[in-house]
Amino acid sequence: METKHSKKFNDIKFYYDHHIWSKATVKKACKTGRITAAEYEEIVGEPYAA
Repeated sequence: METKHSKKFNDIKFYYDHHIWSKATVKKACKTGRITAAEYEEIVGEPYAA
């Protein structure tokens, strides 16, 4: 079964993986609701802490 992601998940993961976005920028995307805390952890490999 495929995991359902937020609309911007793939874009944000791409930006982070290609060093376009920093961890802080991904955190801001989580804070503003573009991705979930679980998706933040999936992208950066660390739990989200507000």
